[in-house]
Amino acid sequence: MKQGAQGSAVTGNPDGSGGLDGAEGVGVVGVGGPGVRADVPRVPVQGRGAEEERGGRVDRAGGPGQGGPGAVARGEHTHSETPIPRPRTLVQRASVRGQILDALRTALVTGELTPGAVYSAPALGERFGVSATPVREAMQQLALEGAVEVVPNRGFRVVERGARELAELAEVRALIEVPVMLRLARTVSVERWAELRPLAEATVRAASSGCRATYAESDRSFHRAVLALCGNEQLVQLADDLHRRAQWPLVGPVRVSGRGHADLLADAAEHMALLDALIARDLDVVRSLVGEHFAGAH
Repeated sequence: MKQGAQGSAVTGNPDGSGGLDGAEGVGVVGVGGPGVRADVPRVPVQGRGAEEERGGRVDRAGGPGQGGPGAVARGEHTHSETPIPRPRTLVQRASVRGQILDALRTALVTGELTPGAVYSAPALGERFGVSATPVREAMQQLALEGAVEVVPNRGFRVVERGARELAELAEVRALIEVPVMLRLARTVSVERWAELRPLAEATVRAASSGCRATYAESDRSFHRAVLALCGNEQLVQLADDLHRRAQWPLVGPVRVSGRGHADLLADAAEHMALLDALIARDLDVVRSLVGEHFAGAH
C-alpha cells in the first residue's frame, strides 16, 4: 500500500471541520470515505443467543409470550429448571474483539493504517461492519502494545517509527533469543528439532506469496515454537511482543526502500538453514546463522 501523506487523514466532513463521534466527540478520520479499499473484509456482526428476552420473561418451554411452567420470570429460580451454560453472547463479543484486533494488526503490518494518521473507533467500526465498542477495545490493546497512542477527543494515532527504533528492537531481541537458541542447540533432541520443519517450510511459502502480513504471522510462529522449547512462557511472550513491534512498517524514505519480497525470501531461507544446523548439532553454524538473522531483522 502506498505511503500516504503523514498525518493527512481526511476528516469526516467535506469542509474538513471534522465529524463527531456520537457521544464521545471523536473525529471520524481517514477511513470510511472514498479512500477505503473495497476489498477490505467486513467482520459480521454477531447475533444474540438462541434464547431471547422478551418483556422481562424468558421462554424456556413455550414460545414468545406463552405462559405455563415453561415461562420463568427474569431472575426467578425453579428447581426443575435445567442449568444453562454462560451466555453465548459473551463469547461472541470476545470473538468480534479478537477478529478486529487481528484485522488491525494486519493493517499495521501492511501499512494500511498510515503511521502518524489518526483514526476514530466509529469510523473503523463502520469500515469493518461492527459497532465502535470492539474497535475501541482492540485499539486500547494496541495502545498497550505501543502500536498506537490515544488522542483525546479524536481517536488513536498510529505510532511513527524510524530505523533507529528498528535497530534497537533487533538488538533487544538478539540479547533475549540468541543465548536461548544456543542453549537449546546443545540440549534439545534432534527429533524435537525435526518436528519444527513444517513451521520453517511455512515461512518459505509465506515469503513466496509476497504478503507481508502472511509472512509476519508465520515468522512469529516459527520463533515462538523454537523459544517454547525452553519452557519459559514469560520469555516466549516477551520475545513475541518485541517481534511483533519489529514487524510494523517504518515511516519516511526508509519505509519505501524497506523489506521487500527478496528480503522475505532470504529471511525464510535462514529459518531453514538454522533448523538444518540445529538438527545436525553444528553449533558453530548455529551461532553464525543466529547472529546474521538478528543483524538483518526487520
